[in-house]
Amino acid sequence: MSKSVLFGIMDIALTLIITLNLLVISSVSANSEGDALYTLRRSLSDPDNVLQSWDPTLVNPCTWFHITCNQDNRVTRVDLGNSNLSGHLVAELGKLEHLQYLELYKNNIQGTIPVELGNLKSLISLDLYNNNISGIIPPSLGQLKSLVFLRLNDNNLTGKIPRELAGLSSLKVVDVSKNNLCGTIPTTGPFEHIPLTNFENNRRLEGPELQGLATYDTNCS
Repeated sequence: MSKSVLFGIMDIALTLIITLNLLVISSVSANSEGDALYTLRRSLSDPDNVLQSWDPTLVNPCTWFHITCNQDNRVTRVDLGNSNLSGHLVAELGKLEHLQYLELYKNNIQGTIPVELGNLKSLISLDLYNNNISGIIPPSLGQLKSLVFLRLNDNNLTGKIPRELAGLSSLKVVDVSKNNLCGTIPTTGPFEHIPLTNFENNRRLEGPELQGLATYDTNCS
């Protein structure tokens, strides 16, 4: 066998090995995302069986209803708004590193917002409004540099509006009305253009913040 033929065979074999390795990595990633979503499913009560197709034995979650994936079979959307779900969110959602839209509005989700959601660097829209979520707005959401829509209204959130959010230049819509937030309303960065109605019905929230004249944690002790 000539050297040129031998080298040709070796090139083909090497290409196949690399391709198989990429497929394995993609499959492992997809499976880990499926595991994360299935953890969410187990934390939720689903009387209308909207999550019935969420089968953890499948290769990836891209065929599940209410899930959208990109061409690499990575999860980019979770659409479960107005689905009559109850239960709580899980830290594993932070593993969906390509997620762009997390839509869980108009349910009866309780518990807190996981700090791990701050790991979702591709997230564009976080819609958790009209639930029964309590606790604070995690400052880790200030790491979401792609975030455009943050709608947390009509919950039971407490504490301050994290000033880390003021550093998100992409943020266009913030609605935290009808909670129990305290302190003052930010006025810098994207908050310059957010209407005051998006902060109303927070009994302990004062606003807007006067730069240099008032501390923003007023009434939060």
